[in-house]
Amino acid sequence: MWKQIEALRARGLPVEAQAGRGYALPYAVELLDAAAIRAALPAATRARLGALEAHWELDSTSSELLRRAAQGAPDLSFVLAETQSAGRGRRGRAWLSPPALNLYLSCLKRFETGYAALSGLSLAAGVALMRALEDAGIAGAGLKWPNDALADGRKLAGILVELGGEFLGPCHAVIGIGVNLRLPPALRAQAGQPVTDLATLAGGAPPARNAFAARLVARLVEALDAFAADGFAAFADAYARHDLLRGRALRVSGAQGAFDGIGAGVDARGALRVHRAGGDIVTVDSAEVSVRAAPEAA
Repeated sequence: MWKQIEALRARGLPVEAQAGRGYALPYAVELLDAAAIRAALPAATRARLGALEAHWELDSTSSELLRRAAQGAPDLSFVLAETQSAGRGRRGRAWLSPPALNLYLSCLKRFETGYAALSGLSLAAGVALMRALEDAGIAGAGLKWPNDALADGRKLAGILVELGGEFLGPCHAVIGIGVNLRLPPALRAQAGQPVTDLATLAGGAPPARNAFAARLVARLVEALDAFAADGFAAFADAYARHDLLRGRALRVSGAQGAFDGIGAGVDARGALRVHRAGGDIVTVDSAEVSVRAAPEAA
C-alpha cells in the first residue's frame, strides 16, 4: 500500500496520511466521464461531434488524435485524459499532467484549405477558452500571445496547435489545451514558472471538471466552425479584448537576436505587432519568437 501511495504522490496527487483513518485527498476528486460531458452539451453541439472520449492515461491527447487523424478520424473528434505520460507544450516543453486534477483535452478539426489559411488558429482557440471561463463564472484571465492564458501574471492554461495533411489542402489541425483546475503546492514548485489555477480564481473550489469540459468543448466547436468560415477575422475584436500584451513593454527573442518594444496588438493573420523604439512596427510570427516582459531600466 505504501508504495502505491508514494506512486500517486510522485504523479502529483497530494495524498495525506490521517491518523487512525488511513489515507485521503484533501478534497473530492471528480473523474472525467465522457457520457456526462456529452449530456451537458447543447443538442446542436452534440450533433456536430465526431467523437468524444475520456481516457485514464495517454502519452498525449494531441499525439493520440494526430495518430487517429492519419487513420481517418472524423472532424471535431475530442480526446481527454486524466493524465498524460508525455504531455507537451510549445517548443517541445513538457506539460505537467498530474492525474484527476486538471483538464487535458485535444480536438481534431479538418479543413479543405491549406496551412496558410490557418494562421491565427491558436488565438481563436484562446478566445474560445476565455468564453468557456466566462461561462463558468471565472474572471481575471487574459491571453498572452501566441498560446497562453494568464491570470495575475501566472500561467493558467496553454494551447498547442499541430498541423497535418497536405500543405495546400486539405489539411487538419489538432488543438491541444491544458487548463490548471487545481495545482497542489508541490506541483507549483515543479512548474518552473509562475502558475495559477481555477481554484484560486474561483476563491477555493474550481468548477466541476465535467461541466467545465463541456463548456470548453461547446465553445471550441462554435469557434472552429466560425474559423473555418471566416478565419481569424471572426475573432480579431474578441482577441483584442483579452490581449495582455497590447501596450506592454516586451522583449522579443528569435533566431535573428532580440529587440525591445511595445505590444501593438495583432495583425489580420494573428501575428504579433511590436512598436520598436525607432518608430517602426514589426510583425512577429509564432514559430519564431518567445515573448517576455522587457527588463526594467536600472
